[in-house]
Amino acid sequence: MTEDFKGYIGVFDSGVGGISVLKDCTALLPNENFVFFGDSAHAPYGERTVEEVQQLTMNMIRPMVERGLKAVVIACNTATSAAINLLRETFTEIPVIGVEPALKPATEDDRNEHIMVIATPVTLKLEKFQKLERTYGKDADVTAVPCPGLAGRIEKGCLDAPDLKELMQELLGPYRGKVDSVVLGCTHYPFVRRQIREALGDVRFYDGGEGTARELKRKLEEYGLRSDSAGEGEVVFLSSKETAEEIALYRTFYRMDTRE
Repeated sequence: MTEDFKGYIGVFDSGVGGISVLKDCTALLPNENFVFFGDSAHAPYGERTVEEVQQLTMNMIRPMVERGLKAVVIACNTATSAAINLLRETFTEIPVIGVEPALKPATEDDRNEHIMVIATPVTLKLEKFQKLERTYGKDADVTAVPCPGLAGRIEKGCLDAPDLKELMQELLGPYRGKVDSVVLGCTHYPFVRRQIREALGDVRFYDGGEGTARELKRKLEEYGLRSDSAGEGEVVFLSSKETAEEIALYRTFYRMDTRE
């Protein structure tokens, strides 16, 4: 592993969820070098206070930027909602890209009559989502459903375990047959699309990963930071847990299929 991150793009999440966004970024920008950092020692963020999320995010991002990152992707809806403005005010010389629930494309799809947004409790209550809902949900039937505990359960892996299915049924089962589309408002959730369908029935999914990747590409070009390498870039995995088992888990999630 490189001793510094000069020329690397940092992708940050409270845990494994941001790997879904990382996959979109590496697919679109295969010649770039990425370092993924998961703060799994403090996951999940979605049930912490805004102040805690801001402090944790800043504490993790600052040393990475000091090691030479050329751009940062906050691949966590909760951290984006709580801390993106603070990060942009602090790190003014590099692009800082966030992620947000893909409510806009869901409301623009004429096939959708009943849209569900699932996310952490913090994401749904903060102004960033509230503004999205006011802007794009005013002419649509949108139901926002907080899913406490779901991101934390996904962190553990074993995505076909009975307890995860039970949690899905508890959180989403009451809406079966009542929605036709689901906005995945947490970057952990793309890893359990199949399990969500088992609870809700046949629904369409929308998540912000691909849009975040496109915005990263645009910002790199705007700042003149695109790699000119002809080869495939490197992906480095780091975790605040600092265990070989956690890094192995990250690599397992990176190999998973998060698309339909």
